[in-house]
Amino acid sequence: QVHLVESGGGLVQPGGSLRVSCAASVVSFNTYTMGWFRQAPGKEREFVAAISWSGGGTTTADPVKGRFTISRENAKNTVYLQMNSLKPEDTAVYYCAAARYGRFFVSRSASDVPTWGQGTQVTVSS
Repeated sequence: QVHLVESGGGLVQPGGSLRVSCAASVVSFNTYTMGWFRQAPGKEREFVAAISWSGGGTTTADPVKGRFTISRENAKNTVYLQMNSLKPEDTAVYYCAAARYGRFFVSRSASDVPTWGQGTQVTVSS
């Protein structure tokens, strides 16, 4: 069983940067595909980025490509999302996602994620 805890959210001005982290409580973290989704008020949860168990493969949604970078440190059981050039439309609750077989890496579907964190609020506003 995996327990995920996000941190690092907050308020940032447009054009600014923020890094959110997700710490996983699990013995075999290096066998899990990890990812980030986000959900704005009144909208469905949407895929942001995912990273393979080794960190050798990543995939990023088009709206954030070139601005957001996902990475992981298996020694620390932690996955990160570095967000640069933030826009007001990036405002959302950001959720960490984990899956042993990583189906959502390809599908980008929230329905393929068995384990979620509690979410961290990111607000981009002047």
